[in-house]
Amino acid sequence: MGKRFTLFTGQWTDLTLDEVAGLAAGWGYDGLEIAVSGEHLDAARWDDADYVAERLGILEKHGLGCWAISNHLKGQAVCDDPIDERHRSIVGAAVWGDGDPEGVRQRAAQDVADTARLARAMGVDTVVGFTGSSIWQYVAMFPPVPSSRIEAGFTDFADRWNPILDVFDSCGVRFAHEVHPSEIAYDFWSTQRALEAVGHREAFGLNWDPSHMVWQGLDVVAFITDFADRIYHVDCKDTRMRMGGGRNGILSSHLPWGDQHRGWDFVSTGRGDVPWEDAFRALARIGYDGPVSVEWEDAGMDRLRGAAEALEFLRRFDFDLPAASFDAAFEQG
Repeated sequence: MGKRFTLFTGQWTDLTLDEVAGLAAGWGYDGLEIAVSGEHLDAARWDDADYVAERLGILEKHGLGCWAISNHLKGQAVCDDPIDERHRSIVGAAVWGDGDPEGVRQRAAQDVADTARLARAMGVDTVVGFTGSSIWQYVAMFPPVPSSRIEAGFTDFADRWNPILDVFDSCGVRFAHEVHPSEIAYDFWSTQRALEAVGHREAFGLNWDPSHMVWQGLDVVAFITDFADRIYHVDCKDTRMRMGGGRNGILSSHLPWGDQHRGWDFVSTGRGDVPWEDAFRALARIGYDGPVSVEWEDAGMDRLRGAAEALEFLRRFDFDLPAASFDAAFEQG
């Protein structure tokens, strides 16, 4: 069976799910990674059978599948500290409520737990998302941060996410955390610590998205093999590093997305610095058979062109490992 290529709908919530599905089907995608955002999915309606049937009906109408749904935005608020106006713009009125920070965190946690229930109702076994972090603000480690403060951050993560993961377990659904700056796990060592914090429980795995790893100087292929048993989902987004005469740094100078003075930017898949073929070979070696999702974030290209182009580019890597090893072929003479 070939790879299943999906389009992540998180960057398309200005359109209805039906409109996005129609576009994706026309481009040749196999399915959608649907975001719990905008009109696309509402986790609070997980127990509304008519609603679930109507959402699935849209996919059927366009001949699309769904193997993962995502709730990045509410997941961000589960552990974040501080909770402020940035979160109000992403979590929605129901989760924001009166804006009391702990209330926002608790309602966000409920929404993520309900996303597991919605996934089960839709016949989906993976939810992709963020966790938030109470210690990301200390990433520079200056002024000096005591180790107890960092440990407390990982404990806070475990205390808040273990009850959510209990719901995932009861639903037979896995959570794929997107390793990403601003999250509890954002690079190799913080990913190890996050897995240790929740006791390496199977409900908690990883979404491999190489874009932010390239930005941080990580080996995106080694990450696949290092965490082979935890790669639960794959998102494809490319990054181009563009150091302009030594002036443009990777911390981006507080400049907005797309500003030419940033030291890096998201670009169309295949136009950046991600070693895609090596990565897909590694995914084949670890036996990854889940969906491969395109996450579109190139501010410099029209998405109606780029999403189709990205799919065409990635399909060239739809190959399997050889049936017989290279060495075995030589041994046969």
